[in-house]
Amino acid sequence: MNIGPIELPNQPLFLAPMEDVTDSPFRQLCRRKGADIVFTEFISSEAIIRASDIAMQKMDFEEMERPFGVQIFGGREEAMEGAAKVAVDQNPDLVDINFGCPVYKIVKKGAGAGCLKDLAMMERMAGTVVDAVQDRPVTVKTRLGWDDNTIKIQEVALMLQKLGVKALTVHARTRSQKYKGDARWDWLKKLKNTPGLEIPIIGNGDVTSPELAKKMFEETGVDGVMIGRGAIGNPWIFEQTRHYLETGKLLPEPTVRQRVELCAEQLRLSVQQHGERYGVIIMKKHYGQYLKGVRNGKNLRMQLMEHDEMDPILELLLNFDETEIHAVA
Repeated sequence: MNIGPIELPNQPLFLAPMEDVTDSPFRQLCRRKGADIVFTEFISSEAIIRASDIAMQKMDFEEMERPFGVQIFGGREEAMEGAAKVAVDQNPDLVDINFGCPVYKIVKKGAGAGCLKDLAMMERMAGTVVDAVQDRPVTVKTRLGWDDNTIKIQEVALMLQKLGVKALTVHARTRSQKYKGDARWDWLKKLKNTPGLEIPIIGNGDVTSPELAKKMFEETGVDGVMIGRGAIGNPWIFEQTRHYLETGKLLPEPTVRQRVELCAEQLRLSVQQHGERYGVIIMKKHYGQYLKGVRNGKNLRMQLMEHDEMDPILELLLNFDETEIHAVA
C-alpha cells in the first residue's frame, strides 16, 4: 500500500491521532513497537496561523517517528490554507485533515465532523489544503456521516479522491453516535466496493486487539487499520497485531516488569519533551492503562498520581515487585 510516495507494508497499522495522547514520546514508543504511520494529536488551524507555542510544539517530532503526519482541523478555508503551509514547513511526511471530531465546541464552528453537515464546505476545505501543500500527500480522517440520515461516505470518498486526497480513514460511526454503540464495519465493506474508488481506505473503530484487527481486514477489505484507544498504555498492540496477521499466533502479553519499564521510559521522554511539570501531568492519563489487569495496580496508580516530580514516580514504578504482584488472568 502506498500513500503518495510513502511505501507501506501489506496491511499497514496506523496510530490514531488522539488529543492529549499522541505526543512525540508516545508516538516514538508506538513506532518502535510496530506502528507503520503515526500522527500528531489534532491541531487547530487557527492556533497554527497564530504561531501558538502549544500548536507549534505539537508538531515537533523525532526522525525515528517517520512516516509521520500532522493532523489539522478548522472551520475557515483561509486558516486551513495557512496552517497547511506552516505544517509542511515542519517537514512531515503527510498532512491529514480532521473531518471527524464529534466534540461540540469543534463542530459548532464548522470544523471536525461539522463538515459532514456541509459537504460543499468539506470539498472546498480539502481542495484548499491539497493546493496549499502541493508536493506533500494529503489524507483525510472522517466519519460515516452526521447521523443515520446523512451517511454519504461513498460520495465523500469519490469527491476527496477527485480533489487529490491520497488516502481516507473512516471511523465507522456517525457524529451522532460519538463513541457509543458498535462501530459499523459493514459500511467499510460498502466503501471498499465503491465503483471507481482507488485511494486506500483505512478502517478505524473498535479495534482493541490483534484478533479484531485481523477481523476488520478480513470482513471489510480495508487497506489499513487504525488503532486508537487500544494503544493507550499498550504500544505492544502493534507488534502483537503484526505477528498475528503474519503467523496466526498470538504473542505473550507483556509482563508486569515490561509494563512498568515502558511506562517509566515514556515518563522520561515526556519530561524531556515537555519539561518536568507538564511532562508528569501528561503521563497521569497513561498509568491506568499500563497497569490495567495488574493485581494491586490501582493502588500503585494512586501512589503515582500523588507526585508532581519524575524521580519519586520512577522509584515507585521500577521498584514494583513483579515476583509478588502479577497480572490477573
